[in-house]
Amino acid sequence: MSAGDEDAETPGGSFFEAGNYRRTVKRIDDGNKLCNELVSCFQERARIERGYAQQLSDWARKWRSTVEKGPQYGTLEKAWHAFLTAADKLSEIHQELRDHLAGEDSDKVRGWQKEAFHKQIMGGFKETKEAEDGFRKAQKPWVKKFKDVELAKKSYHVARKDEKSAVTRENHAKADASVSQEQLRKLRDRVEKCGQEAEKCKDRYEKMLEELNRYNPRYMEDMEQVFEGCQEAEQKRLRFFKEVLLDFHNHLNISNNDRFHALYRDLYQGIMVADDQEDLKWWRNTYGPGMAMNWPQFEEWSLESKRLISKKERGSKGTDEVTLTSIVPTGDGLSSTPPPQQLRRGDSKDDPGEWSDDESPKRYITNGHEEEPQAKSS
Repeated sequence: MSAGDEDAETPGGSFFEAGNYRRTVKRIDDGNKLCNELVSCFQERARIERGYAQQLSDWARKWRSTVEKGPQYGTLEKAWHAFLTAADKLSEIHQELRDHLAGEDSDKVRGWQKEAFHKQIMGGFKETKEAEDGFRKAQKPWVKKFKDVELAKKSYHVARKDEKSAVTRENHAKADASVSQEQLRKLRDRVEKCGQEAEKCKDRYEKMLEELNRYNPRYMEDMEQVFEGCQEAEQKRLRFFKEVLLDFHNHLNISNNDRFHALYRDLYQGIMVADDQEDLKWWRNTYGPGMAMNWPQFEEWSLESKRLISKKERGSKGTDEVTLTSIVPTGDGLSSTPPPQQLRRGDSKDDPGEWSDDESPKRYITNGHEEEPQAKSS
């Protein structure tokens, strides 16, 4: 609240008028209220800092995963990652800032508040009651004299009003021929009597006012003494608040934080590491024309190379098939159908390793005997 707002909301009147000291007494209670509001204000700022720190951390985690899995490569990928690393460091700084505001700074205000304002069992604060009692004690004698002056003034004004009315009636009676002399005499007596009463009230009024004025210096001194005590207490609060606001400033002003400067210095260096020529060269050598190539070359035939080729082809083509062509009766006259089976060349101990697939003729089982296929007649 500004001084102009205070004057607009408070009824006019000097501090020395009866009861106007209560604005100063109320300021003590307002000081306690302001402590609570100061803590609430920066507790809310602390929540904002915590939320910002969390958002920075979440953002860095999300995009670090995206960049790592994405198509960006090389030094520019490292530069991109530098931003995410900087965000993590900045998140730590703002989290520490939050801890200062919500912890150390708020506790400092709470501790000072507890020492400056002492609650009473019956409610209110000891400091408020002491100020109220001091002002009331200093003002009580003056208020009594002031009330006497107000009564004397009122009596005097009433007497003058009565005197004025008596004079008016007398003048009207003089202009009226029907009014008797006796009535005129009574009206003159009334005027004289009212005049005497007015003078008497005036003397009393002036006497009361003079007595009040003689007491005013003493009254002002007593009131100012109590007021100065309140001013000293308020001065302590104002200085403490300024000290706390400077603490808030030091914590919020991260431009003075060496880690903050180092963070952006490292980020700048991380960006400057990006080298398009190096990245393009890496891509050329890894996925482009710079890759090594095993070009086909002339190879002379040899038995050893033929065996190697034969083994490779057998591994790729799979096993040979043997076809059943007949069923042989068993000794008991019952026929049995053996399950379909394939003879693998690898299962025969007599399998010559030097044969190729083209040199291995298909064989058939006829009447229980393996036979070579006959050549077709031309």
